[in-house]
Amino acid sequence: MTAKTKSSPLFLGIDTGGTYTDAVLWSEAGGPNGKVLAKAKALTTRHDLAVGISGAVDAVLQKAGTDPAAIKLVSMSTTLATNALVEGQGGRVALVMIGFSEGDLARDGLKAALGTDPVVFCPGGHDVHGNAAKLDLSGLEAALPELGASVSGFAVCAYFATRNPAHELAARDLIREKTGLPVTASHELSAKLGGPRRALTTLLNARLISMIDRLVAATEGFLAARGIAAPLMVVRGDGALVSAAFARQRPIETILSGPAASLVGARHMTGLDDAVVSDIGGTTTDVAVLDKGRPRLDPEGATVGGFRTMVEAVAMRTFGLGGDSEVALEDGVLSPKILLGPRRLVPLALAGMVHGEAVTSELERQLRAPNPGRMDGRFAVRTGVPERLAAGLTAPEARLYEAIGSVPLALDRLLTSNAQNATLNRLVSRGLVHISGFTPSDAAHVLGKQANWDAATARLGAELFARKRDGRGQFIAATPEAISERVLLTLTRWSAEYILETAFAEDGLDGAATVAHALVQRAVDAHPGIARLSVALDRPVIGLGASAPLHYAGLAELVGNGCVVPEDTDVANALGAVVGQVRVSAEARVSQPKEGLFRVASGETVRDFVDEAAAIAAAEIDVRAIAAGRARDAGTDSAEIEIASEFRVSTVEGQRMFIEAHVVAVASGRPRIAV
Repeated sequence: MTAKTKSSPLFLGIDTGGTYTDAVLWSEAGGPNGKVLAKAKALTTRHDLAVGISGAVDAVLQKAGTDPAAIKLVSMSTTLATNALVEGQGGRVALVMIGFSEGDLARDGLKAALGTDPVVFCPGGHDVHGNAAKLDLSGLEAALPELGASVSGFAVCAYFATRNPAHELAARDLIREKTGLPVTASHELSAKLGGPRRALTTLLNARLISMIDRLVAATEGFLAARGIAAPLMVVRGDGALVSAAFARQRPIETILSGPAASLVGARHMTGLDDAVVSDIGGTTTDVAVLDKGRPRLDPEGATVGGFRTMVEAVAMRTFGLGGDSEVALEDGVLSPKILLGPRRLVPLALAGMVHGEAVTSELERQLRAPNPGRMDGRFAVRTGVPERLAAGLTAPEARLYEAIGSVPLALDRLLTSNAQNATLNRLVSRGLVHISGFTPSDAAHVLGKQANWDAATARLGAELFARKRDGRGQFIAATPEAISERVLLTLTRWSAEYILETAFAEDGLDGAATVAHALVQRAVDAHPGIARLSVALDRPVIGLGASAPLHYAGLAELVGNGCVVPEDTDVANALGAVVGQVRVSAEARVSQPKEGLFRVASGETVRDFVDEAAAIAAAEIDVRAIAAGRARDAGTDSAEIEIASEFRVSTVEGQRMFIEAHVVAVASGRPRIAV
């Protein structure tokens, strides 16, 4: 290491993914784009995230031979929140709806997102101008003793809370006083109208709090133990950085954190201004577009796991396709296709490496059976999360959870009925249990294209899967190698379909998924048919992720353009985490409830003015102050603030009539670093 590098501040980037935790040590010295001094990976340990973090960071520090005290900033991206929403996981929370009816649950996917979690309806709320209806929290107060013992947090959404948050604040204060549990109020997350979708966003935020809290706590504990006295930042879903404390309160904003960081990293590594970026991880594939050096943002809100939120994030499409995706077989057809995802499994190769004989002996037993079993090659194991997160289990769930331990248990020994299989799936959705089974990562081990886990266990799993029968009663593959080749080819083909689907959707075309499937099918089919179809992207693909060199090797011919896989593609997220900026915003609305009265709703305050100019000036002062405060909380002391105003007016008999004004302040700056 040169003397210049030693004297320059060092930046540590961490990415906690579903399978791996990555770390990279980066210095601003060493060229116009700085220099990666060292990088490393360790398995993500969901039961104790500090273990995986320490494994990756310790390896980086050892490789670089640097003093931990020289690190002046730590920045982290994570796919944990994204993966949790894709897989339907998260803590059990209670939703409090003020001023809404039960019919509102049917809108914007709120009922599906709520699932079996409790909901409490209370009279109250406001109108579009912030005028209050009568609030009655007696029903909520009566329910709190029972709810406080069975949920991990609360989500509160009141009718038109973005115009007056008073009723949300009252409910929030009551819940905190009576239960001491985390409470998310909808006005804290979004200033947009649309109550049910705002409630959905708030519900998901509350569900993610314990997960992100454990991640931040684990990281802070590790840094303190290593003597790294540097600020900890977290990448938000739009690629901006925020402080760890900020992210703890608003974890929903970290959905697409990892993918957003990867876009920043992709641009940094390749220098490409225009590209389609496809990041394949263990659980998901995330596809987004770079235009003129910047990622496209989705102003309507990020869609993850089928839910459209109100979180402004990178315009990225997330698909349940990764190296650890569940491999299944199409049902009810003569020649079944291979199906992948969306659920992540613990690869058998990984389970075999960690648990050895406990896994391999069961696989060998199943292979000795004369006929294949429906649950062959599948195991259940506890995730190791704290016991308090298992609160609220039904009696069947509790009995099954008790039967599952820290060593994988074969499903054909565990389950005795289809009802129990449904019960197991609910435990998986709660994040309490992992399923282990055959995955593309296992297929790669069988073919010698991946070698970081136990290949022998992966081969046993492939043998079992190859014994599954098609609609004619024949084995679906002759050898473990044959089925593994099919799995990897399917993953590459599906990757191409998802990339093209994203491109079509960005172009505003309907039926994007159907067209993409047809085009890729024709490209790989030996008999393409009478109609010749072809398609080509107008820009190259940047392939990211540790497995991108493997899975994207045959991608270019399917998408009609080049595929660039950068040298440090395996740590793109961690690298992107350390080169971003803090960026936060604040909004105010000015309305006219009646002629001559101008109402300013900003933050948690509502004020009236008799003059339009005075109201607009007050709104601008408010949002500037709020944005400056949020910027400090988010981790920068040098924010530049820009204010923009948008007016809705009409003209009546030649006279201008004010309707509404929307005032937005955006504060941005580099994160503060340790002195």
